[in-house]
Amino acid sequence: MESLASQAKPAAVLWLAGFLQAARLHRVVSFCVSSRALSIRIAQCFLLNGFIFLGSLLTLKSVVIPTLLWILPEQCDQSWGQHLCDHTTAVALYSFLRSGLVEIFYVFWFYPLYIFSFIISTLWYGDIAKHALAVVKSKKLDASQASDSDPHSTSVSADRPEGFDGVAIGVGEQVYSILLLTIFFAEVTVIGCIPYLGKAMNFMLLSLMYAYYCFEYKWNFFAVSLNHRLDFFESNWAFFAGFGSPCVLPIFFFSPLTSYGVMAILYPLFVMTAAGTQEEQTIDELKSLHGGKLNRIPLFFVAKRLTLQRKFDCEAILT
Repeated sequence: MESLASQAKPAAVLWLAGFLQAARLHRVVSFCVSSRALSIRIAQCFLLNGFIFLGSLLTLKSVVIPTLLWILPEQCDQSWGQHLCDHTTAVALYSFLRSGLVEIFYVFWFYPLYIFSFIISTLWYGDIAKHALAVVKSKKLDASQASDSDPHSTSVSADRPEGFDGVAIGVGEQVYSILLLTIFFAEVTVIGCIPYLGKAMNFMLLSLMYAYYCFEYKWNFFAVSLNHRLDFFESNWAFFAGFGSPCVLPIFFFSPLTSYGVMAILYPLFVMTAAGTQEEQTIDELKSLHGGKLNRIPLFFVAKRLTLQRKFDCEAILT
């Protein structure tokens, strides 16, 4: 219990620091002013996910469904005639037609639009991160990542060979990272089904996952090794949990499609905020404030074990 109490203060301080870093959305304006290509990509994300996707949902709920209810009402109107009101089949038929028309709207518009938006937005997020990090590097907004003295960038990058070997290692780390996060997401989904504590744990783990996604663009840009980033992430989990919290909030307040649209708008903003965050410097400065050391939590332990087990199984089959 004493050990748990000693962790409460550093965890709270780091969580609040991460949350405040994520809330510094004024950096987005600075990035967009500095890069025209970045401004165009942000505008395209807002147009696709905000105006088209969320606009379609709003149109469905405020125009299409009320119109269908007016044409095909839920209750029998006496103006139809008593002989029609005596037969419940008319009301049932209207309900069936309404549901069918709404489902057609989803199948032929929303679901294809969702898939299209997800694929295109994923590509745009990479461009947004690239342009934002180019601004960071050129303006030296993140000196700890761009300078030769930064232990999280140059020293790590120096360990990676140049040429084809370096590219191969980078690709291998990306594939491994995708597997890790896929398994981690499955864990988060299962944990969310636990009664009582499931929702709270699901919120924290989703916050961590989205924070990792936001910072991964930056770590890839500066060639931070996968082992180094995982160690840093697990050692400072409270900071990243705080950073990812604002991005995850829409999931708990909106329907699945609406929350996707809102998050698709907010996510690139947090990617840019992460690009301008000096996370190592911020965390180091807070050590004197909370007066303790946050214990590392092996968040990716299960994912690592399953991924390595799959790797060993594949090697055994090949040999």
